[in-house]
Amino acid sequence: MKRYSAFAIAREALRDHMGWTRAWESPEPRAQYDVIIIGAGGHGLATAYHLGKEHGITNVAVIEKGWLGGGNTGRNTTIIRSNYLQDPSAAIYEKARSLYETLSQDLNYNVMFSPRGVIMLAQTEHEVRGYKRTAHANALQGVATEYIGPQKVKELCPIICLDGPRYPVLGGLWQARGGTARHDAVAWGYARACSDMGMHILQKCEVTGVKTQNGKVTGVTTSRGDIGCNKMGIVVAGNSGHLAEMAGFRLPVESVALQALVSEPIKPCMDVVVMANTVHGYMSQSDKGEMVIGGGADGYNNYTQRGSFHHIEETVRALIETFPMISRLKMLRQWGGIVDMTGDRSPIISKTPLEGCFINCGWGTGGFKAIPGSGFAMAELMATGRSPLAAEFGMERFREGRFIDESVAAGVAH
Repeated sequence: MKRYSAFAIAREALRDHMGWTRAWESPEPRAQYDVIIIGAGGHGLATAYHLGKEHGITNVAVIEKGWLGGGNTGRNTTIIRSNYLQDPSAAIYEKARSLYETLSQDLNYNVMFSPRGVIMLAQTEHEVRGYKRTAHANALQGVATEYIGPQKVKELCPIICLDGPRYPVLGGLWQARGGTARHDAVAWGYARACSDMGMHILQKCEVTGVKTQNGKVTGVTTSRGDIGCNKMGIVVAGNSGHLAEMAGFRLPVESVALQALVSEPIKPCMDVVVMANTVHGYMSQSDKGEMVIGGGADGYNNYTQRGSFHHIEETVRALIETFPMISRLKMLRQWGGIVDMTGDRSPIISKTPLEGCFINCGWGTGGFKAIPGSGFAMAELMATGRSPLAAEFGMERFREGRFIDESVAAGVAH
């Protein structure tokens, strides 16, 4: 793999940029791999990367029915934070946030990580109490957050209006090292690193069946032929239920569309991320000047990747009370991602009833921020059979009643 650097750019400029190679290979499938990862989004690629980096497992195929990063990885609002309430959640999200800090250097690919800080607004007395509780929990967990008052919120985000008629700003939970990253670049950087380790990334290769023998996975049937494996990881977000059904078991998840939009670009006016969870609206400004706005999840199960106007209207109507200046902006585009929700709003990283088959799903609205930590934990589980980070997120918790309730700390108005 050609290393990217300022020197490499200067050298290629002198020879008309003829020396650049493909970022990743597009090989034909082999008949057999040690590991197959289904899903070439951020979580699947991160799993493959850590299998190679930490565990030396490189005979790996990452299979994708569409194009690399074409699912939720490329359809989110790119927010990164780790200020969760429950200990297992805080641990895996903080692992992810810390890995994001050095991800560009680790992958030799600029993922544009921007630790600009994240404010979660307290707009009701209930939220004030809840965020103060979370700040105390985070202090015990080693996660750097603090509860701040409304004047500090105004200082960090001057365009905010503190005394909206319905949703006044009473304070907020501030994580200074939270922020954003470029979603496509995360997928591309992982893909490039995986390809450099000799792994195969197989795009336009839809899995149509799972092959088993004596209760153990032996491979998959795909649109590009049968492919054998010793172990298989299912990492397909909103389509997890379909793949699980192919493998012979059911998941406690439901899939819905989560929506977002961006405005026309304007001059820089906001250098933090603000989440208004009472109305499930969150906003940041991209490097191109667009206001990136996250909306709500649909109230019914579906697999669409489009937005719906009633959710956009509801989200924007609430946000313009807190940010009056955005009322004059035009919407540039909107989209939806298919998210899979569990009952306790926490993910599943687990072995399955099918031997040799592992699953990583149920991230709901919090998938992008977890990518590096999720991949680290999933790879550890697949390689060794156990992972301290993933231990509490097994499927059996639903049968045993060990829920990890993040329905509030997840920052979602469910």
